[in-house]
Amino acid sequence: MERVLAETLLSQSRDPRGLLGALCRGEASAERVETLRFLLQRLEDAEERGGGGGAGALPEAAREVAAGFLVPLLRSQRGRPAGGPDPDLPARDRRRVLKAATAALRSCARLAGGPQLAAALAEEALRDLVAGGPAAGAEAAVEVLAAVGPCLRPREDGPLLERVAQAALALALGADGERDEAGPAEDAAALAAARLLPALGQCGGAALRAVWAGLVAAGAPSGPGRVGPRLLVLSALAERLLPEPGADHGPRAGEEDPDARRCWRFWRTVQAGLARAPDALTRKRARYLLQRAVEVSAERGAPCACGPREGTGPSLFWWSEKKKDELLKFWENYILILETLEGNQIHVIKPVLPKLNSLFEYAVSEENGRWLFHPSWHMCIYKRMFESENKILTREGVIHFLELYETRSLPFAPEFSEFIIGPLMDALSESSLYSRSPGQLIGSGSPLGLKLQKFLVTYVSLLPEEIKSSFLLKFIQKMTSRHWCAIPILFLSKALANVPRCKALGIEGLLALRDVLQRTMITHQILLRGAAQCYLLQTAMNLVDVEKVTLSDVSTFLMSLRQEESLGRGTSLWTELCDWLRVNESCFGRALACSPTGLPETPSLNAYVKNLVQEYITSPAGETGEDCFMPDWFEAKLVAMMVLLAIDVEGMKTQYSEKRRTQNVLRIFLDPLLDSLLKLGTNAYMPVLRADRCLQLLLKLLHTCMLTGSGARDDEVFTLLQSFAMSATESVSDFILRRLTMNELSSVSDLDRCHLYLMVLTELINIHLKVGWKRGNPIWRVISPLKNASIRHLQDTDSGQEPTLAGQIQRVVSMAALATVCEAVDQKPELQLDSLEPGPMERFLASLPLNHTLQKPHPEEHSSFSEDSAASQGWGKVVTQYIHDQWVCLSFLLRKYHTLIPSSEGDVPDPVLPAVQMPARTLQSALGALTVLPSDQVLPVFHCMKVLVPKLLTSSESLCVESIDMAWKIISALSNTQLIFWSNLKAFVQFVFDTKVLTIAAKIKGQAYFKIKEIMYKMIEMSAIKTGVFNTLISYCCKSWIVSASDVSQVSLSSAKNYSELILEACIFGTVFRRDQRLTQDVQTYIENLGHDCAANTVIGNTKREDHYVRICAVKFLCLLHGSNMSHKLFMEDLAIKLLDKDESVSKSRTRYYVNSQQHRLKNRVWQTLLVLFPSFDQNFLNRIIDKIFQAGFINNQASIKYFIEWIIILILHKFPQFLLKFWDCFSYGEENLKTSICTFLSVLSHLDIITQNIPEKKPVLKQALVTVLQWCFSHNFSIRLYALAALKKVWSMCKALRVEELEALTSVIESSLNQVENMPGTGNAKKNWQRIQEHFFFASFHPVRDYCLETIFYNLPRLSGLVEDEWIAIGKFTRFTHIPSDAGFQWYLSPTHLCELKPGDWAQQDVGSHLGEADSQCEWTDVQKKIIPWKNNAPDLDLELVFQDRVAKLGKSISRLIVVASLIDKPTNLGGLCRTCEVFGASALVLGSLQCVGDKQFQGLSVSAEQWLPLVEVKPPQLIDFLQQKKTEGYTVIGVEQTAKSVDLTQYSFPERSLLLLGNEREGIPANLIQQLDVCVEIPQQGIIRSLNVHVSGALLIWEYTRQLLLRHGGAES
Repeated sequence: MERVLAETLLSQSRDPRGLLGALCRGEASAERVETLRFLLQRLEDAEERGGGGGAGALPEAAREVAAGFLVPLLRSQRGRPAGGPDPDLPARDRRRVLKAATAALRSCARLAGGPQLAAALAEEALRDLVAGGPAAGAEAAVEVLAAVGPCLRPREDGPLLERVAQAALALALGADGERDEAGPAEDAAALAAARLLPALGQCGGAALRAVWAGLVAAGAPSGPGRVGPRLLVLSALAERLLPEPGADHGPRAGEEDPDARRCWRFWRTVQAGLARAPDALTRKRARYLLQRAVEVSAERGAPCACGPREGTGPSLFWWSEKKKDELLKFWENYILILETLEGNQIHVIKPVLPKLNSLFEYAVSEENGRWLFHPSWHMCIYKRMFESENKILTREGVIHFLELYETRSLPFAPEFSEFIIGPLMDALSESSLYSRSPGQLIGSGSPLGLKLQKFLVTYVSLLPEEIKSSFLLKFIQKMTSRHWCAIPILFLSKALANVPRCKALGIEGLLALRDVLQRTMITHQILLRGAAQCYLLQTAMNLVDVEKVTLSDVSTFLMSLRQEESLGRGTSLWTELCDWLRVNESCFGRALACSPTGLPETPSLNAYVKNLVQEYITSPAGETGEDCFMPDWFEAKLVAMMVLLAIDVEGMKTQYSEKRRTQNVLRIFLDPLLDSLLKLGTNAYMPVLRADRCLQLLLKLLHTCMLTGSGARDDEVFTLLQSFAMSATESVSDFILRRLTMNELSSVSDLDRCHLYLMVLTELINIHLKVGWKRGNPIWRVISPLKNASIRHLQDTDSGQEPTLAGQIQRVVSMAALATVCEAVDQKPELQLDSLEPGPMERFLASLPLNHTLQKPHPEEHSSFSEDSAASQGWGKVVTQYIHDQWVCLSFLLRKYHTLIPSSEGDVPDPVLPAVQMPARTLQSALGALTVLPSDQVLPVFHCMKVLVPKLLTSSESLCVESIDMAWKIISALSNTQLIFWSNLKAFVQFVFDTKVLTIAAKIKGQAYFKIKEIMYKMIEMSAIKTGVFNTLISYCCKSWIVSASDVSQVSLSSAKNYSELILEACIFGTVFRRDQRLTQDVQTYIENLGHDCAANTVIGNTKREDHYVRICAVKFLCLLHGSNMSHKLFMEDLAIKLLDKDESVSKSRTRYYVNSQQHRLKNRVWQTLLVLFPSFDQNFLNRIIDKIFQAGFINNQASIKYFIEWIIILILHKFPQFLLKFWDCFSYGEENLKTSICTFLSVLSHLDIITQNIPEKKPVLKQALVTVLQWCFSHNFSIRLYALAALKKVWSMCKALRVEELEALTSVIESSLNQVENMPGTGNAKKNWQRIQEHFFFASFHPVRDYCLETIFYNLPRLSGLVEDEWIAIGKFTRFTHIPSDAGFQWYLSPTHLCELKPGDWAQQDVGSHLGEADSQCEWTDVQKKIIPWKNNAPDLDLELVFQDRVAKLGKSISRLIVVASLIDKPTNLGGLCRTCEVFGASALVLGSLQCVGDKQFQGLSVSAEQWLPLVEVKPPQLIDFLQQKKTEGYTVIGVEQTAKSVDLTQYSFPERSLLLLGNEREGIPANLIQQLDVCVEIPQQGIIRSLNVHVSGALLIWEYTRQLLLRHGGAES
């Protein structure tokens, strides 16, 4: 509009100056400025033609417009001067004004008649740009420079151009991803790169050289955010930096422009864009530069090379005319792969991966085996795949990289090592990559983990020796650079452990491995953590150069391992370590410095250990005082471990020689320790620190020695240690007695010593009990004085004075000592010192005030500041320890004197043991203790509640309920990763779900009963988050009910019956894991399957906390029940009814559910449990439930549930044939009501031979079965006919075997029908399905009676029916679960048939997916998709006949020979639009995947009745290959609408008259197998960035092009 206005004004006025002046007055609107621009351009054109008016006035007018209007307009960014643009204008209008004004300014510069105006404007704009200021001002300055820059003279204005170029480059490169300023500033930078720099580049000379120098000097980008601006500049200047032959180089064509191909920084920038750019546009610019460089090289033909910065290795880019074809092929495939990766889907990559293999074939010389192309190009592709958002694509890329060395030998390249330690390990940190492949069994191992192991072994083996050490060190250090999840660190450690032995690591490597070990400790998966530790230790033994490390370094490294998780004595790993130490004993390096003893360290293991013990026992100077803190346990652990390692190494040496040498060596090692221990009781002047260290070492020696994988009973070393300990028992026990009773422990820090002494005392008691308890032994003599002295200290009062710290600490010590004595007596009745009557200790403990809080002592005058500070900070911990120990003692009393506990308070007027005989008060105190004690000290309170609650539940129910509720709050607040969680949970379950509590609560049916039920369901709910909670509950309840069932015959299951919901929930329990949870379970199973090969399995053991064990426990419990016991029988019948109700409620809640959904799994578990219960069902009970079972058969169920229902019906009819009458009634419903559910009952008839085994007269049954089956053989439903024919074959074979004369009249009809089915011609779908149903396991191999066993119910049938592996329970798990004994009378044996050898597969599901591997079997497609390639390549053999409707012909419409195939399209909107387009342009037919879509409202809304006038044909996607081949035989050309490597531009393609147009899926395009069926692929040329059009739009464009060409041909023929 503005252009027309300018032309009109100029035609009506002969005074251009006046026109310009008029336009410059008034508000500077967008329309006014654009009109001015067009007017100036029109005057400029006229001036060039020589026809301008006012030759002298025009330059002056142009200068006036520039100075008086345009320059102020461009400056007006902050305010609004007269005539300036309104600051409230929208951004779009403001930008419009800006562009029009700069274009007008350029015309003014040219009309001014000299370079002065352009130079002046450029200088002013450059000053504004360099000065900074608002972003909008910079944008305006850039626009001015872009406008007037081409008007500057290259030679005279060279310095100015150079300064402008430098400023523009600085602005453009400043727009990186790390800037805080966004928005307009980035716009100005983009404007500088896209407009100003190309304009300056056209000037050539100094400007271009300045830009190039700036780009080269800046170097390679350091971060992903800096790549984009740099590539934007390079792509904008591509025509000058990568010029084609003969291109016009501008004003200075004689000068040589820079050649970017010869600059390594240019190529590094391109590679950074290809691999690291976060956005698609930047990656596209990088591909454009690469593509242009290749095209320019091919057109020029001159040799070109660009080496890497380092000056060694292959060139980053090179060209040779002799290798032109190979180079073009390499770069064509390379760019194709990169473009394909933009699809970001695995369907794209699969067909293209062979081309990635070919890149390596091109890249390595066949002559000398060296790299022809720099390997960094290949790394760009892998890095792009690794950083994909699609984790499946990332996994595919990682696996492909790990498989590189399996089929080829690649020369060494430093870039490979850097890539492995960098991007590859970053990608390997993603746990989801380690998931199982489809079809892999649980526990079979991660494919990626195994490939990683194989790759690392191969790669390290091929590394040069001088590189190997540094690579492995960097690899391990990379493992310490981040927080790894348990699964990646496990498989990385396993891969390292399998690297062949080599001397690659020194002390630095050992320290790095120690850091990795510490990183593994953060994971909560104990088994995975332990396994990783095992592999890291094996790595150290394989890779450490023992000459570069000392035994001290090794022992410190070994301390990083947790012995209770990995390095347990007696495991295979311990033996391997001992063997490694034995072999390398004389090779370890010597320490540079002397040891603390002043002697140089010797590499001999025995000498090192001997010195280590001696050094440990010797108390360091300055730490001998009484007030020193107790030593850390680290040294004791280290010394104990090294002693035992040295002893076992010595045992290996003397394995076939004198065994007595082991005893002598152990004595040599431990003589200093034994000597010190023997002096403890008599040497009062021995330093406390030394005594503590000796006791710590003794304790750690005993504990470490007991952590053996094999039994400790036959362990010679353990026996020797016990004898040493026993020899020092008297001295040690006297020392402990003195320290605990003589007021020698007087500070808060001494409580740790008290704990140490009591642990040693407990250990000595256990040793004496193992070898045989004798009266008069040293422990016996110590216990009584210890008990008496402790009571005396607790009875002492401070006579009204303020309590002292020493006195209060002694009370805490005394209470702890009494608690230890009580625990020892409770666990070992042999230690009972008094009679069963309450003694002084019992009366004293029972009379103590409960939850008594020790008063915090005031600081003493002579006490140190550190003592006061310690007492102040830790007094709360002291008090809770005192209360805890008090409840330990009380728990002992309650268990010992539980018979004295009355049911209510008033029954004992003068109690001897108040805490025992006043239970309500004690339970109230227990509630108070729970509020005071931390969660790690509540166990004794729970133990007391377990004794008290059954006694008080009847008389004080509300108090008991409060106790239960308080205990549950503590449990629910804990995390299952805390070590105390499981012990607390177990104690809670034993207290709340005690059989007595359950029985009493159910009897009174009060608050307690409902509270227990509530907690039961809360625990089941908690199990979904904390795996193993339900296991603890169900195993305890089942075990307690089994014990009671063996004692009481009739009422044994009374409590269980009242809580049958618990068994019901256990039978159907099982959570649907998240993907990460399932992966963790898979890897844990894999580690467990390694058995003793992984020491973590031996040390940690199986906790049986998997969800499967809940159901296993319930099933084994049910198997122990017997139908002959009326209580058992009623319990099982009640459970069966509840199971059927559960199945019915699940079915009603969701009428349709998906395979492996939660509903599917629940129903599956219901019917599995019913099958387990079936032997206990009698006829009377079945009369009550048979209708529900038959009704379940009418419901639309998944395959596995159908098989279970059919199985139980067969068993019922086999055992009780009298139910056959009801069974025949199931066939009496109409076909519309039955639908396909009748197949369930027809499947039952396929096992009629099993059903009639117990029927003497079979002929009536056969006759009824035959009549029933025949009527269904004529059903219009194909599936029903198929099942009916299978049943007919079985029934008729039985009739012929029994020679039923009444049915001879039907012989010819039945025989001919069966023969026709058997001998069906061709290989169509019907014949295949008939063969499959006969070969299906349920009809061919399954025997309902002989296969009735747990293996079939819980493993074989779920596996064969397509259930997810989570639902398969192997029979081995039932036998390994020993919490519940196995019943020898139940069918635990394996199935006698070959059911376990069959492969999964349902006949009805094999139509889809029968050739899923076909696409993968192709080594390399001849043509591949650039975007998306699905894998739908299944085509059943059907005789397709395309029958066109004749209604179109009757309407007299012209029909073309174009067939549009839309079978792959899903959305009704797209199909409806295509239908309308096809009808409008007269296509001969539209092919749909299903004609049902025609009734869809969305389809009809877009088709607007076009389906009524267009022939529609149904061809399902699996049938497309046959359909396309048929059309080819009819002379059709099959054309695909797809972007592929060989696709033809639509504008250059001539459509044949017989054309078949195949359209792809909305998301996945045309599948790879169908692309191979195409005669040609046609793509629509695109100019934008978006990669694809809507499928309806694409189809419409091609349909119109076909019609257009057809019309032109017909028009030409007619003319």
